[in-house]
Amino acid sequence: MISLTRLSGSVFALNADLIERIDSTPDTVITLVDGKKYVVAEPIGEVMSTILHHRAEVVALSSTIQVGDLRLPRDPHD
Repeated sequence: MISLTRLSGSVFALNADLIERIDSTPDTVITLVDGKKYVVAEPIGEVMSTILHHRAEVVALSSTIQVGDLRLPRDPHD
């Protein structure tokens, strides 16, 4: 999730994986894959940098997970 600001000043979190397109018209308009649109205060470059940072963070954190630490839930029938 990335944190963005509506034009009204309220902050919200958006799932960056659902973004289809970002337009600058001159307001920054984010269109999701389902067609829903959000107008945000951040300029397009800042939104793109935020997404890039978020995805880099996910990749970096994924390298710290040990496969041996992952366990399947117990089967209640065992």
